[in-house]
Amino acid sequence: MSGQFWVFGYGSLIWDPGFAVADRRIARAQGWKRSFCMRSIHHRGTAAEPGLVLALDQAEGEYCDGVAFAVQPGAEAATIAALRDRELISSAYLETTLRLETADGQIDALAYVIDRDHDQYCGGLALEKQAGIIAGASGGRGPNRDYLWATTEHLTTLGIADSDLDWLARRVRALT
Repeated sequence: MSGQFWVFGYGSLIWDPGFAVADRRIARAQGWKRSFCMRSIHHRGTAAEPGLVLALDQAEGEYCDGVAFAVQPGAEAATIAALRDRELISSAYLETTLRLETADGQIDALAYVIDRDHDQYCGGLALEKQAGIIAGASGGRGPNRDYLWATTEHLTTLGIADSDLDWLARRVRALT
């Protein structure tokens, strides 16, 4: 691969990329919204009791701020393989390249976005419904609420505002 290889993190990749990082930048994906719009049947829930995980959902006029990670040179192939094992476990995500805006200019980055035609897609759930699911679900990588709280904490640390996630974090704490 020529040039720098970038990966866009908007959820757990922000706090657990799982690959060798050479650089990171705050980045914005225009036309996408971070949303708990994917039922999790592996990592944060089960097939019998699905949790919810974040996905990028297309949303005209919206944007998602996250972190663009530059992969350590030489680790590109291993990074793609690890990300595919992690993110494509149930094929509800689509692997794509997004144009991102950063303070240092535009970059293209690998990103995982929701497949709206997949049966795990659940866009449009009311926040209260999301909170109830997140408060009780648990999967192979632990309780759903820990995923929410870690993501919200890291977004706050980075200075990235997400009012829906902030509300969900407060509500889930109240429910648990």
